[in-house]
Amino acid sequence: MTKESLNTIKKIYERGENIIQHLKDDETSKNNTDEMIMISYDFQSGSYIKNVKENPEFNEKYTGAIAKVINKPCIKCDFILEVGVGEATTLANLVPKLKVNPKRIYGFDLVWSRVRYAIEYMKKRDIKDSFLFMGDLFNIPLADNSIDIVYTSHSVEPSGEREKEALLELMRVTKKYLILLEPAYEFASLEARKRMEKHGYIKNLYYTAISLGLNVIEHRLFDAFSNPLNPTGLMVIEKYLENNQVVHNPLICPVTKTPLELVRNSYFTKEGLLVYPIIDGVPCLLKDNAVIATHYTNDFKSV
Repeated sequence: MTKESLNTIKKIYERGENIIQHLKDDETSKNNTDEMIMISYDFQSGSYIKNVKENPEFNEKYTGAIAKVINKPCIKCDFILEVGVGEATTLANLVPKLKVNPKRIYGFDLVWSRVRYAIEYMKKRDIKDSFLFMGDLFNIPLADNSIDIVYTSHSVEPSGEREKEALLELMRVTKKYLILLEPAYEFASLEARKRMEKHGYIKNLYYTAISLGLNVIEHRLFDAFSNPLNPTGLMVIEKYLENNQVVHNPLICPVTKTPLELVRNSYFTKEGLLVYPIIDGVPCLLKDNAVIATHYTNDFKSV
């Protein structure tokens, strides 16, 4: 945890200053760390829903453009996942625009407060069959080849120089398609590139995908983005699997990679003997949330 108290950082946020930039100035690392991202976005929680309520037009255009990509005849899915779901302002407004409703809708975020807002927003939008949880982009608590369509919406953005790591993990979970809506450094102006560099954004997502030999079937500037200094690029990657086996319960322990089951209102891995709490309706599935519980399934009343 940062040496500064969260109350001190709260004052910085209330002054309208950039929290990540402040924390970077106070550290030796030039790159954004998970802790910096978590603190910054936790303080911002609620602001995305507020923005959509005040400016619904762009959200409609943005989610409509994503729906056009997913609604192509060749792309069908039972399970869909938004990585870095935030407050679900994209996911909740995208799902009703899909021609075929997914059987199960997943979304995760690194930040507890954002997931808590997201759950309520999904309820208000009457989105059913969804499961939102805390998770880490670089250690996703989902099984290999378990989600038909995985997509991101500026969630890889702050992880500059970790493009390869992110792509490998996203492709591990993806079963059919990975759709990336991320900063388009290669399409950006010089001013926009300088801004991306200053904020530690990704710059080499497309070229990293090519170097990994991934099957990029579409790569272009996206149809909708709100900030010309942070243009959104679209990249669609197709994954071919000979074995098209369905994974009915994709949840896995981020430490042991063994299946997770809901036991006594927490998620437990019988093979790994670790338990993950659910806090006010939010499953906390980060590796740092793991609690060693070798006797979790015992009948303690018999003691």
